[in-house]
Amino acid sequence: MDETAFDAFYHVSFGRIVVQVAAMIGSRDEAMDCVQEAFVRAWDHRRQLAADLSPECWVRTTAYRLAVSRWRRRRMDVRAQDRSLPSPGTPQPSENRVAVDAALAKLPADQRRAIVLYHFADLSVGEIAHETGVPTGTVKARLSRARATLSTLLTDRLPEENRHV
Repeated sequence: MDETAFDAFYHVSFGRIVVQVAAMIGSRDEAMDCVQEAFVRAWDHRRQLAADLSPECWVRTTAYRLAVSRWRRRRMDVRAQDRSLPSPGTPQPSENRVAVDAALAKLPADQRRAIVLYHFADLSVGEIAHETGVPTGTVKARLSRARATLSTLLTDRLPEENRHV
């Protein structure tokens, strides 16, 4: 992949990957940092990415792994941060978005990742299986369990007028 192709890939994919990783890890700011770092690493591997069938998959997986690594490092750090105040300029999410994010956060990580890849990234069950390294039956089971849990959680959380959509 040459510089022009990489720039085009970056501009087309960055926002979409940030949304997907943010849904998997629960933090848009963290997702932006991790996706940016993943693109920096992708730049170093751009010649190999040209041969790869899905450079977007490579960047998304790298960003997700970076986020998990950061979380593990932070878990050891006991410093409490004040996250109650939004950062300046951050748009406030809708009530529905808050409910969906809260419900996603209650799912086990594997189920949350499967749901995000299927519904946010529009990947097929086979593509999710390949990206996560599990059999397609496992992906189907995770999707089924996650949907059942989300249905229960969201029925309780969404405003009445949005429950029958």
